Amino acid sequence: MRMEQRLTPQLIQSMAVLQKPVAELEAYVAEALETNAALELDEPQPVVIAPEDGERVEGRSEQRKEQENGFARLDRFARDFEPEWFDRGSAGVRRSSGSDESDAKMGAMANTAGREINLHENLLEQWALVEVDEDIRRAGVAIINSIEPNGFLRKPLAEIGEQLRPPLAAETIEKALKEVQRLEPTGVAARTSTECLLLQLDALPGDNTIERRLIEHHLDDLVHNRLPAVAKATGYSIGEITEALKAMRSRLYLHPGHLVGDRSVPPIRPDVIVEYADSGDGLTVRLARGNMPQLRLRDDIVALAKSKENDKEEREFAKKHVEEASALIDAINFRHSRLLQVSRAIAEKQRDFFDVGPAGLKICRMSDLATELSCDPSTISRTVADKYVQTPRGVLPMRYFFTGGTETEDGETVGWDHVKSRVREIVGAEDRKNPLNDVHIAALLKQDGIDISRRTVAKYRQQLEIPAARQRRVFE
Repeated sequence: MRMEQRLTPQLIQSMAVLQKPVAELEAYVAEALETNAALELDEPQPVVIAPEDGERVEGRSEQRKEQENGFARLDRFARDFEPEWFDRGSAGVRRSSGSDESDAKMGAMANTAGREINLHENLLEQWALVEVDEDIRRAGVAIINSIEPNGFLRKPLAEIGEQLRPPLAAETIEKALKEVQRLEPTGVAARTSTECLLLQLDALPGDNTIERRLIEHHLDDLVHNRLPAVAKATGYSIGEITEALKAMRSRLYLHPGHLVGDRSVPPIRPDVIVEYADSGDGLTVRLARGNMPQLRLRDDIVALAKSKENDKEEREFAKKHVEEASALIDAINFRHSRLLQVSRAIAEKQRDFFDVGPAGLKICRMSDLATELSCDPSTISRTVADKYVQTPRGVLPMRYFFTGGTETEDGETVGWDHVKSRVREIVGAEDRKNPLNDVHIAALLKQDGIDISRRTVAKYRQQLEIPAARQRRVFE
């Protein structure tokens, strides 16, 4: 004999439902309502006021039922005896052209934004209008299909020519490339960053001699902010080089392919809403709409599962659907209680964050919260996975509030986000002509009681997308 843990299908479903964000949960419930005969929305019954005495009665009156039955008979009559010219594909009686009514589905489709074309589609549309011979046209299509989404052509031209059937000569591929590089956006189909910038520079008006020389011979020095070395090699002043850099940053793009198509981030739907209480003291935590679908079992299906008057096959069918529906309702209720429980614990532990921002984040680990809530850390991880919290300081992922940290010399615990905020403040207040390196930043943090290594400072600086001291330096 031995003891072991096993995951039942109900527990697996419960964990899967717990991990779903609100949008996926709504889609999951909608699919269950379509496929499970024992499941329905627990909607409140309509209340009708009787015309005789004005009393409120639950449900629909017998008169209402008779009217609906009459309408149903008329509808069947119309379908059975409709004339041949009637549009059988329509959803109902054909409306006149002057009617203000409209089909809801057609209206929704008409108001839906069209799909943005991607870079390849855009280039192929332009290429179709270019007048070239057939071989160059075939080569151009192959080149366009080999271009990366950022606009660069990394595949060797010889390889592109060999893949064509029949293969094309290298000269034909080169001619096709020059034609493709004339398409919009300018700089597309470039093989290197230098070629990409020069293609864009060629299309700009005016005298760009300084910019061209910098791009052709000193691009690496510019990237690493070695302006004195560039000035010495070219004979240009620091001021001329700085102005050229400003012009290049404002008019040239390193990834021209990103200029085509819609690259907007889809909106985020919060699962939890945390806001200040109306009394002004404390926080209120509630789940966003969609987290608590009101479901119930259908009485007729439950009765069918229990009735012995029906066939065994019918009872088994009803019983299976009732069990699946009950498991789903239990899983949603578990998700509701666990998500609310974890959210309230986060709001309590990270109370200072809502008042002072990221600097107020405290050390909060999933393992510690799991011990406090008497559950496994994996349950906490599933609860916060892909979920967002709407707070007075913006919409943030729930994982944002779980952070490690360190202790100051005074014994106070501070989160890593507080350390990052302090690094940003130190860099923001530095002398740009003589910026601080990572060793100096670590020394200033130690004065605040935060003892971390230079390598840790460098890691946090990179996470904050702050360049190194050499690249932050401003030359006169």
